Amino acid sequence: MISTNDVRPGMALQLSDGLFNIVEYQHVKPGKGRAFVKMKIKNLETGQVLERTFRADEHVDQAIIDRRDHQYLYSDDLGYHFMNLDDFGQLALSAEDVGDAAGYLVDGMTVSLSLYRGTPIGVELPASVELEVTYAEPAVKGDTRTGATKPVTLETGIQIQVPLFVEQGDRVKVDTRSGEYLTRA
Repeated sequence: MISTNDVRPGMALQLSDGLFNIVEYQHVKPGKGRAFVKMKIKNLETGQVLERTFRADEHVDQAIIDRRDHQYLYSDDLGYHFMNLDDFGQLALSAEDVGDAAGYLVDGMTVSLSLYRGTPIGVELPASVELEVTYAEPAVKGDTRTGATKPVTLETGIQIQVPLFVEQGDRVKVDTRSGEYLTRA
């Protein structure tokens, strides 16, 4: 149990309706009445973001999330397979558990898996990844004054917008949080 006065963004809480991660935290002391805590929390199982209000100094259960490095091996009809880098044990996650991270996973990539009581609940990617462009339409000459972009398809199947000079076969660096092009690698 932890007091709501001691919680911070990034902590995980076990509440009556599920496991939540604190996104935002605000301690409010009105001029009249008791202080309270407003939190924006994200359900780690469904991804739903909620706003909750707690009394100041109310006790909530803190959930301990274990983060371990795993290597992404491959995907098949059973799911996405990862290997623990410490004991070489393997586990498979469903497409729902992996979520949007699937578009950035490349064989052999090291990712951090979040585990709660030994059960994987999420995949944390590095801030950026390098991916190969597998399809890019040719650029129109002379159309560079406007900072124009074009859609390309990457080796994992996702599509992003890149500058016109990027061609098929190039490697690009992509921000995994926003899905935006960063630079050519």
